[in-house]
Order: sequence, then C-alpha cells, then structure tokens
Amino acid sequence: MSPHAADTPPVDVSVCIVNWNCCEMLRACLESLRDTTQGVRLEVIVVDNASTDGAADMVAVHFPDVILHCNEANLGFARGNNQAAALAQGRYLFFLNNDTVVPAGSLRGLLDYAEAHPEVGMIGPRLRDGQGTVQVSYRQRPTLAALLHRTSLLRWTGLLHAAHARYRRDDFTPDNTRPVETLMGAALFLRRDVFEECGRWDEAFVFGGEDLDLSVRVGQRYPLVFYPGVEITHYGRVSSRQHTGYVTANMAAGYVRFLRKAGYSTPALWAYKLAVTLDLPVQIVLKGIEYTARRVRGHTLKAEKSLLRLRGLRQLLSRQMVSLWTQ
Repeated sequence: MSPHAADTPPVDVSVCIVNWNCCEMLRACLESLRDTTQGVRLEVIVVDNASTDGAADMVAVHFPDVILHCNEANLGFARGNNQAAALAQGRYLFFLNNDTVVPAGSLRGLLDYAEAHPEVGMIGPRLRDGQGTVQVSYRQRPTLAALLHRTSLLRWTGLLHAAHARYRRDDFTPDNTRPVETLMGAALFLRRDVFEECGRWDEAFVFGGEDLDLSVRVGQRYPLVFYPGVEITHYGRVSSRQHTGYVTANMAAGYVRFLRKAGYSTPALWAYKLAVTLDLPVQIVLKGIEYTARRVRGHTLKAEKSLLRLRGLRQLLSRQMVSLWTQ
C-alpha cells in the first residue's frame, strides 16, 4: 500500500534529507524526529546518494516509516533534494541536513510561524553546534570581493577584508527574528507552492552555493526570515570532512556558477577563476606547513583536519580544475 493512502490525514510537513556516507549522524537525526513530539503530521524522506557505509540499509531496517529513495550514484545535494521534494506530500517542505538533531516541537514552531506569516517565503531556524555554540544561521549575499578574500594571496593584503566580514557575520544577531538575504542550507522551511514557483533547487550545483542560489531566487519574490524561536542542533561539516576532495572541488565550481547567475561579467568571472587557480599552490604549501607543525607539536586532531584540507586542495588542482573553468 502507498504510504499516502487515501484514508490517512494530510501531511503538514515533509522533512527532506539527502545523505551520502554519513550513517551514524543520519541515524541520530532520524531518531530525533521519531523519538520527540513534533506536534505536526509529518513524513520523513531520505534520498541516499549511493552511500557505501550501510546508511540505506540502516534506514530500511530501523526506520521503516521513512520514505527511502536510493540513487545508484552520487547525484549531488541539489538534485537529491529535488528528488525528495518530488516524493513529498506535505504542504510544507523542510530541507534538513543529515548532521542535525531536531528538538521536540521544532516543526510545530516553524509551522505556526509560517501559518501566521503567509507572506514569508522561506524560514531558517537558529543553529547551534554540538557544544551549544550559536552558528551563523544567515548571511548577506556574497559579492565577488567577499569570495576573492577567501584566497590566501588576497587575504594577506587585507584589501577585501571588510567585504568578507560583511558577508560572513558582521550583520548576524542570533536573538532577533528578522528578514535576511540568505539562509544556511542546513535547515530551510518553506511552502511547497513557493518552492515550485521559485524553480526548485538548481541541479547544476553539485555541492556548494546551491543554498545561496535558492535563497536569492525565493528572496526575489518573498521575504526570507531568520526565526530564532526554533533552534536546531547542527554538527556541521561531518560528511564534508570525510569527503574533502569532492567538497573542495565542487564548492569552487559552485561559487563560480553563483557569481554568474548574480550577473557578474565574463571578465570578472575569469578574474575569480584565475585568482583561485593561482592561489591553489600557495594554499597547498601553507596547509603542508600547518600539518607538519601540528604533528610536531602533537596536536593530532588538528593535524588530521589540516591533512584532510590538504588532500582536498590537491584533488582540486590535479583532477577538478576543468569543472572550475567550464562553469
């Protein structure tokens, strides 16, 4: 029988989760949704992007009520979310990262705010990490200058520091409900009709920049709101640290695509690509020095993080530059 049989009540919220090789974090996320009272009629949809760590089997065995779709290859975050949305029956969609935990009543709180403010297009809750520290949950729309500051060559000059600071956190106040320019993709709540009207996730983004793009497109028609009345635990970068080569390469290409869609000229895009390309050898050397120094000092965990980042930079330089320059 279909999970959406005719005699079942309508679904309020469809929770859409894309997973790739993050079995234990996904288990904790699903347990939080199952074991706490959310106060809404919900369904949970997991799209697994060809995980090799047993995640799909774990969902099938331990969470039989979850709607599970398994891809034969990693199709990316944006496409996976679109697949989940296509299976969803809820009036509202809640796009949720697999490295999150959802406290009791969170979905009721988001739904109540959305129902009371139908003019709002998309809502983002406050995010905290595993130690309880508030994470930046929204940002301004990134500019070319802000993204160029991420390159070590230009960061040393300090010329673009102000633009990057404005983008990253200068405007962030964690305790006030307020309209914002972009919301973090870890937890996004919106009406199904708004999602469809604004064009769904852009599947040309593989991993990186797609949440910025969706925020901009929704924001062109409806307000985006940061709502700290609901709080989600977001451990952050758990999966990405396991697959740093994949993430580093696709993030670089994703930012180029975002800048193009934002209207930057071809010369500006070429300048950005050139800056990123020339900066890669510098970053590789710096990360190598950092890794060695941390190992010598006995900072094992920090050294491992440096090594993962170093591997990602090497993969981008040796294998993925085509994806950057063809965006």
